[in-house]
Amino acid sequence: MSTQKSVRQQANTVKSNPLRLDEKKAKQVIDALNTDLAATYTLYHQVRKHHWNVEGAEFRDIHIFLGDFAHELEEAADAQAERLQALGGAPHGSMTALADASPVTPEDDHVYDIRTSLHNDMEMGGDIIETMREHIEVATNLGDHATAHMLREQLLELEEFIHSIHHYLEDDTLVQ
Repeated sequence: MSTQKSVRQQANTVKSNPLRLDEKKAKQVIDALNTDLAATYTLYHQVRKHHWNVEGAEFRDIHIFLGDFAHELEEAADAQAERLQALGGAPHGSMTALADASPVTPEDDHVYDIRTSLHNDMEMGGDIIETMREHIEVATNLGDHATAHMLREQLLELEEFIHSIHHYLEDDTLVQ
């Protein structure tokens, strides 16, 4: 077993990429993607927390919904990290780097009622939607149409989950 330890790429650096995107342009897209990665993981952990703690008459449906939502967020984060690596960047990999780069703040460690939890997820998701829209424009304007396409697909998925949460929070229910 090798005990050799060498840094292959410094954090926050950009190396040449096989995708032929200019390094200055790639740096801007990589920065945007690292922000999206951090935001996605922040929402992922909050949604996972709510998935673990949901209770009540609608437990099963909401538990499954939140599990599916967390799974989609995890897949989105993986795609973001792989794309920014392909562009010559280094994805944020530590909890500290992710927390520092995240444009959204998670709720505290308390366990809240499910309506409050879902509302917090909807608000954070809405903030991320706004950031992703900006990053789609950045990627498009820099000629990185593949990243813009990936983010558009992720945006659509996120919007669908946020819209579903909005429905869960409506006050019309059969549950007494």
